Amino acid sequence: MSVEPHDPALAHADDVVRRALADPARRPVVKTFFDEATFTASHVVHDPQTKACAIVDSVLDYDPAAGRTSSDSAAALIDYVRREGLDVQWLLETHAHADHLSAAPLLQTELGGQLAIGGEIVRVQEVFGKVFNEGTEFRRDGSQFDRLFRDGDRFAIGALDATVLHVPGHTPACLAYVIGDAVFPGDTLFMPDYGTARCDFPGGDARTLYRSIRRLMQLPGEARVFLCHDYKAPPERTEFAWETTIGAERAGNIHVHDGVSEEEFVAMRARRDASLSMPRLLLPSVQVNMNGGRLPPPEDNGVSYMKVPINQL
Repeated sequence: MSVEPHDPALAHADDVVRRALADPARRPVVKTFFDEATFTASHVVHDPQTKACAIVDSVLDYDPAAGRTSSDSAAALIDYVRREGLDVQWLLETHAHADHLSAAPLLQTELGGQLAIGGEIVRVQEVFGKVFNEGTEFRRDGSQFDRLFRDGDRFAIGALDATVLHVPGHTPACLAYVIGDAVFPGDTLFMPDYGTARCDFPGGDARTLYRSIRRLMQLPGEARVFLCHDYKAPPERTEFAWETTIGAERAGNIHVHDGVSEEEFVAMRARRDASLSMPRLLLPSVQVNMNGGRLPPPEDNGVSYMKVPINQL
């Protein structure tokens, strides 16, 4: 399968993958940490030559019943980075997650690195700024992040080539990071036996998601794909999994394998999304993640408070 000639961002991503497949020195080492409480896979991606690294989609533990955060998940990442002597250059968010809080501010304090997300985060901030009735002090320009990536932007992790593909549909701000032969699509794709992400959040769109996925599937089939979540859906699969390939997704994704039409996919997603309840941590997660992972500012008693808008979602 060849890439569309009118899509220079995808053509560059394809080239990044192909050069890495041809040269092992261009392939990143990926270490994954799975948080079963939120079914989230966070990835530490490093250049074996320079030890430069990026952390993709980190987790800050949060107990909604107690309103208490903890840093066990982040501590495991920090310990690994320090033990391996890695140099954190990037803290990469694939989107403003609705199912877990980001640990990016904590990791940035402990390890450094630039915090990056897609430039369309401003649309998420605008919509949810209204949902949470945030005042004018809440900036809706993405300035809570160090870098706002656009489709086709290029960056490096040490000697590793990396690029960005905008893959909206689940949210308007979703990105896939292509780092060497490894693709990090966030919630855009799940394991082939689980399918694809929901599209019923504000700004989501099933038709757009289908087109984003078909775009990703033009990448080389051997490209490794590291997913953000796994829910271990089929009863015959007893272990969580978060790594697959573009070829496996193309051949076997239950929602969007080769041969599934756009209309079939849109109809399936509409039926499925209508049956889903809201994510357990949606309200605290979006509230925090649209602000770069920062908790609400403390009030005059020194305590931070989460808002729960009634009958808004």
